[in-house]
Amino acid sequence: MRRIYWLALGLALFSVAGNAQNQSAKTLDMYVVDTEGGHAVLYVSPAGESLLEDTGNPGGRDTGRIMAVIEAAGVKQIDHLILTHYHVDHVGGLEELAKRIPIKHFIDHGATVEPREQVPGFQKMYAAMYATAKHTVVKPGDKIPFAGVEATVVTAAGEVIKIPLPGGGKPNPACADFKPRDESHVDPENPQSVGVVYTFGKFRTINLGDYTWNAEEKLMCPSNPIGKVDVYLTSHHGIDQSGSPALVHGLQPEVAVMHNSAYKGGAVQTMQVLYTSPGLEDVWQLHWAYAAGLEFNAPGLFIANLEDPAAIAAFLTRQAGGPPQAGAAPAPGRGPGGFGGFGGGRGGHTGPAFWIKVSAHADGSFTVTNTRNNFSKTYHAGN
Repeated sequence: MRRIYWLALGLALFSVAGNAQNQSAKTLDMYVVDTEGGHAVLYVSPAGESLLEDTGNPGGRDTGRIMAVIEAAGVKQIDHLILTHYHVDHVGGLEELAKRIPIKHFIDHGATVEPREQVPGFQKMYAAMYATAKHTVVKPGDKIPFAGVEATVVTAAGEVIKIPLPGGGKPNPACADFKPRDESHVDPENPQSVGVVYTFGKFRTINLGDYTWNAEEKLMCPSNPIGKVDVYLTSHHGIDQSGSPALVHGLQPEVAVMHNSAYKGGAVQTMQVLYTSPGLEDVWQLHWAYAAGLEFNAPGLFIANLEDPAAIAAFLTRQAGGPPQAGAAPAPGRGPGGFGGFGGGRGGHTGPAFWIKVSAHADGSFTVTNTRNNFSKTYHAGN
């Protein structure tokens, strides 16, 4: 009888230990979707709740890519949808997405500040959509209810968080050399972006939408209210309208993930700021970026979607001063659709669209995976 008792007790303790181990193994998962220089990031909490930031471009292509990620993540509904701001590459896919999966909670910064909508009739359509669901207009300092994860709004409607987050509030040395820029050409919706810091135990990541260079000073100077993060999703697709040293060097990320396309993002200035950031170990990119060229693109292992090798080789040959090659890709332009420019440009690739996944543990460790080649790298807590 005593033997049976101790055997039963041992099995019970084993079961408890196993359950505790399973609980500790649960992760915050972040899926950065390829929307060709648009924006769509799916977060799945350790409790299985889902939060999607933005819906990419209209036309169905990005919706299909988002749904592929949703299915891979095992998500059956969108519990929370944040629209960072109302530009076409961020909200264009909403109408189609809502036909394909239930959306329970809509979150935004309030009405658009632009008189001309990039998606005609969007505000009217959107209002009808959230009229039958939960709708929240957030302000800095608000907490978004996301099971198992603390999701804190740090920017919204042009305002910034006033009370520092844990670990924040210290002077930001990177502000000393901040130089404001002429943003007269910047669309007014960009600095309205809803920005969120996600905290899971000791792990932290930030997504600021298309928050702009001058607005970053308002957020980060003279003191940094956020502190350090582990993963920084590059602001504004990695174009040079955002991503100042005051922001990036202040946050001191260990890893940066760039949601760029081949012809949008990867600006040389952006890459230089990233590579000189204290403590940065790696940059992961959704696409090989023509703007970054040979010198600044990450190694191929860290890039989810590659251009045709012959086109890249021809471009690099021309860039080095060699003659154009037969069948070479057209030289990327400047401005909209060009290097580091602000248009999507070129129409995107037509093959498989791979995503980048981040899986974070509460101890602060996390693993980043490139789904094109299944290359993964784990970053240990406290690095």
